[in-house]
Amino acid sequence: MAKYDSVKLYRLKRILEELSQKSGRGTELVSLYMPPRKAIHEVVATLNEERGTASNIKSDTTRNHVVDALTKTIQRLKLYNETPENGLVIFCGALPTNGVGSEVVTMYEVVPPKPLQTFLYRCDDHFHTDMLKSMLKEEKVIGILALDTTETALGVVLGDRLEIIENMTSGVAGKHRAGGQSARRYERLREMELNDYFHRVAAHAKSIFLDSYNVQGIIVAGPGPTKDGFLKESYLDYRLQNNVIKVIDTGYAGREGVREALDKAQDVLQEYRLIEEKQLVDKLFAEVNSGKGLATYGLNDIITALKGGMAELVLVTDNMHKVRLEIVCKRCATKNEEIVDMHKLIRIKQQKLSTPCSSCSSLDLDSNVQDIVDYLEELALKTGAKIEVISSKTEHGRMLESLGKVAAILRYKMQ
Repeated sequence: MAKYDSVKLYRLKRILEELSQKSGRGTELVSLYMPPRKAIHEVVATLNEERGTASNIKSDTTRNHVVDALTKTIQRLKLYNETPENGLVIFCGALPTNGVGSEVVTMYEVVPPKPLQTFLYRCDDHFHTDMLKSMLKEEKVIGILALDTTETALGVVLGDRLEIIENMTSGVAGKHRAGGQSARRYERLREMELNDYFHRVAAHAKSIFLDSYNVQGIIVAGPGPTKDGFLKESYLDYRLQNNVIKVIDTGYAGREGVREALDKAQDVLQEYRLIEEKQLVDKLFAEVNSGKGLATYGLNDIITALKGGMAELVLVTDNMHKVRLEIVCKRCATKNEEIVDMHKLIRIKQQKLSTPCSSCSSLDLDSNVQDIVDYLEELALKTGAKIEVISSKTEHGRMLESLGKVAAILRYKMQ
């Protein structure tokens, strides 16, 4: 996948997840995909034609919703002089805020992580998100095979995660001869078992690396000369054999061998988000364990550090599921904010909106909800700090989760 800021990627995934759950009362939700260099005036002309056609829709509600969505989309496009470098995607439609009859025309605007190839306009009962979702799939996949004479593990590196697909044992006897057998005969039997085992490994490698994942390269690892003999005798399918990008000596085979190979292959995997996230979390834990006081964790301390300009780098997992809830009094402009869990948001928001303003006792209140990552980024931009979103599905993501899902490296110690 093209290099794409981790916060933008998190935001895109969140938007697509949200849009996938939306549905309209009729065919009234607009999905618009514009590739780079697509002339804005041509798209506006197309939408104007569609708006004219929409006037023939029999249902008053559906007709009004479609016309309003197209009008809002056209107005937004007129703010652009040209289409962005990767193109532009707009989703617009009447979505309910509190049941049937509470629909409000809402717009989502997305700059895709990679250049769009085709123009698409659809007016349907759902948003068409598949084209964007396909961009999130990692195109370049690397396979890791870690073997010795006792076991083999096969894993794949997909962007921000390592998946160990299979771990298999060999069943090959040890080098020591069983009682009653000649050394020559025993060695011959062992070689036959080893040959069968290597053929089995090769068959599984073809099934996983070619048939299931179509890897672009493989790393072969393991202790001792076993891996070298396996490659020298060309057990692997020729397409994999010709695509070995690195051979690594490791202390282990199996699952631990795959993880060790990943650590030792960073020179050929630098473009992968998984390696970048590992380096970031390793750097954080080095500071945590140093005792210098230049690391902190816990959401409240992170917010304090960002507001005080103390934070240099903030790492947050992609499964925080928290938002910043702000309650604003329309009469006196008093503001109160609180960090709440997503699953408690509706109940807490209703409770806050039914509680009189602490300054003027007014009940004329409004609310603003902001995803916690967006809020942290907003604070970070004010002081030049950097935010990185770490996948919760990886080993290093789980390490960050143990610190409360968010932590920071500081410029100087907190008082």
